[in-house]
Amino acid sequence: MRTLRQIIVAIFRIAIAVFAFAGTYRSWMFIEPVRWLYFTTDTNVLVGIVFLWAGLATLLRGVQPWRWLKGLATLCAVMTGIVANTILPAPDIAHNPYTFGLIPESYVVHIIVPILVVLDFLLNDTHRTYRWHYFLTWLIPMFVWYGIILVHAHLFPHQGISGKPTDHNPYPYHFLDFPAIGMRQVAINVALCLVALALLGLIIIGIDRLLPHGAIMDYNASSSQRSRKD
Repeated sequence: MRTLRQIIVAIFRIAIAVFAFAGTYRSWMFIEPVRWLYFTTDTNVLVGIVFLWAGLATLLRGVQPWRWLKGLATLCAVMTGIVANTILPAPDIAHNPYTFGLIPESYVVHIIVPILVVLDFLLNDTHRTYRWHYFLTWLIPMFVWYGIILVHAHLFPHQGISGKPTDHNPYPYHFLDFPAIGMRQVAINVALCLVALALLGLIIIGIDRLLPHGAIMDYNASSSQRSRKD
């Protein structure tokens, strides 16, 4: 029999997936397929898939997503939130589509989804399961992502990404635009991004190792029961 906590966690995880998919529908509905080149889009679609899987598995007592995969989704979501809110220019909310007709799309994919993913990691995950080498293997998809960007730029050198009529730049981010800033600067930027991701991955693994083995909510519940018995 499912417990109330299992139902709440399942709903919470499915809600994360709904937000992630809703914030990226223009990509996966192929209304604006070039948006797949954005790290934010790829991250949120990954989060949507992983958390829909996790939510249904929690509800149906099925097999949970692989720890490596869920960790990757968590890492990418955290990186998306940090970079979008500290480095990239603020989005033009006046021209931003509204998710569910209420929330600017940029807020959903850059703020709401990363925060919810972090909360799920802290409260609902079983901890002390990440292996130390994950922080290196989590970097592999980044090489694939940038490789796709380079291939796209080579094949469609004048296809803009932002959707603006005046945009003919095939690079989704200025710090990756080597015709504009030079290959040397792009190499430095990519190296810095990889180092930042590796360090962030190590931090996530370190936090995972420090937290109680079981989910915090379960740990708190069992602690309360023990206290009452004492």
